[in-house]
Amino acid sequence: MNRYFNDKSNYDKYPVVNVPGMEEECQVGWEAISDCLNKDLSQTDKKVKIVVLECYQGVLDDEVVEALQSFFPSSHWFFSQDAMLSSERINALLKQDITDDEIFGYMTRQTMDCYFDEKKLKDVRSEIAAVAEGFVFVYGVGAAYIQPTSDLLVYADMARWEIQMRFRRNEVSNVGVENKEERASLQYKRAFFVDWRICDRFKKKLMKRWDYVLDTNIAGTPKMATAKAVWNGLEKASRTPFRVVPFFDPGPWGGQWMKEVCDLDREVPNFAWCFDCVPEENSLYFSFGDVRFEIPSIDLVFAYPARLLGNPVYGRFGDEFPIRFDFLDTMGGGNLSLQVHPLTQYIQEKFGMHYTQDESYYMLDTAEDATVYLGVKEGIDPQEMINALNEAQESGHFDAEKYVGNYPVKKHDHLLIPAGTIHCSGTNGMVLEISATPYIFTFKLWDWGRLGLDGRPRPINIKHGQEVIQWNRTESWVKKEIFNRIERIAEGEGWKEERTGLHENEFIETRRHWFTAPVLHRTDGSVNVLNLVEGREAIVESPTGKFEPFVVHYAETFIVPESVKEYTIRPYGESEGKQCATIKAFVKHNP
Repeated sequence: MNRYFNDKSNYDKYPVVNVPGMEEECQVGWEAISDCLNKDLSQTDKKVKIVVLECYQGVLDDEVVEALQSFFPSSHWFFSQDAMLSSERINALLKQDITDDEIFGYMTRQTMDCYFDEKKLKDVRSEIAAVAEGFVFVYGVGAAYIQPTSDLLVYADMARWEIQMRFRRNEVSNVGVENKEERASLQYKRAFFVDWRICDRFKKKLMKRWDYVLDTNIAGTPKMATAKAVWNGLEKASRTPFRVVPFFDPGPWGGQWMKEVCDLDREVPNFAWCFDCVPEENSLYFSFGDVRFEIPSIDLVFAYPARLLGNPVYGRFGDEFPIRFDFLDTMGGGNLSLQVHPLTQYIQEKFGMHYTQDESYYMLDTAEDATVYLGVKEGIDPQEMINALNEAQESGHFDAEKYVGNYPVKKHDHLLIPAGTIHCSGTNGMVLEISATPYIFTFKLWDWGRLGLDGRPRPINIKHGQEVIQWNRTESWVKKEIFNRIERIAEGEGWKEERTGLHENEFIETRRHWFTAPVLHRTDGSVNVLNLVEGREAIVESPTGKFEPFVVHYAETFIVPESVKEYTIRPYGESEGKQCATIKAFVKHNP
């Protein structure tokens, strides 16, 4: 018998949105891709045929270029990199957004043009215009900026998780510079605050013009789908429940629970995180026949923001997905770092974000001795605690119990953590973290004297932290305001609904349903994000047959677009006749 889980894992690590009738619209392998491009280009009788191959940051350029050059041997190639400013000038221009901070930059306001040198740009454009006949390929990040018109626009998109893996393997650089060897965390920071913002702004301008989308997320296994197929997939996902592709990552405090429940590699020492609803970072899989095609899930938010999010949410947040679900596994692991998230005002002023990381911990599972650190002790002296934290960075010792509240927790407890509240999960807890999306803004105050997996001390941010800690959030406040604020809202035959938060300071509302019979849900103006927190499996259905029935398994997070309007959830398969439970998050508003 497994330690944490008695049943065989049924968690689906590779969820797909099935897009029927598109089998012919997707090519696999460079030969098939080249044939398809050639066939398409042969239909025009122009002397010069231009292919613009626009890239997101992180594409393995050598593979793409070498393959296509071998299938188009006499073609003319122009590279966006050749029209860019020197890396020194790019670094100088972006310095105020990249910053010298280890972790935090500033959300850039720059756009694609900032990378380019006016003179070089002019020269490259002249060279392209001077080609008298044959195939012309304009390639790279900003290729469509250099050459706005083309016979074919191919967009090579990239999943952010794979980009991060490539950073860790020193395979790719940031845009416009040669920094493969730089520390992955610094590359990630630069991408997060600068490159991806610029690439996203540019992508949104191009999406409607795509002819093809290129998926090179798996090196050596390229896939290319027509824009029609991709848009069909996006359209379908905007009207039906779906899951994004989860990814898992070890950490210095990671645990063992997810290995069993999610059926992960037993050889890896631990898994700390699972990101299973962070649309900025996650991917979507479309299945075109037998082919699994990967695009960033943020593309769906860009393509159909109002339909996915609901008009009130789109009106408030724009084309950003404001709700995030992820797992933090400390079962058999260590404590998370003691941390705090910035207040809205602080994140706006310092980092250019317009909302902050309010969150909550839903205890998906716990061992007997599980605890959560939350808020500060009554009567402590703030300056004394800050001094003790600063000293701890030298001495390696901080008496957390003296200053921070520590509470026993059990399965299905829900702890609300509005920004400014000191917190961390202790050992032996399995947390479903429900939060607002700005996920990088964690100010670590104490990391229990340990090193990160890279063997370096993890950056501590007491300076930022002391500016935002809310010292009035003491034990009495915690118990009254944020610990298990559960109230029954409604019940019917075989179901009950409970309000479990979040705090009045937070814009997310959460509801828990316990059910043995079908429960009717309404989206009511906001995208819904849910997780099956009890039961082996359940089925999501449309009362009017608007979408195909959708099966979910224990611990899976799924998204219901606002456009669905109504849906039911009931126990299914192995859980038929048994009690199940879901936790649901949505954006609060006054209808």
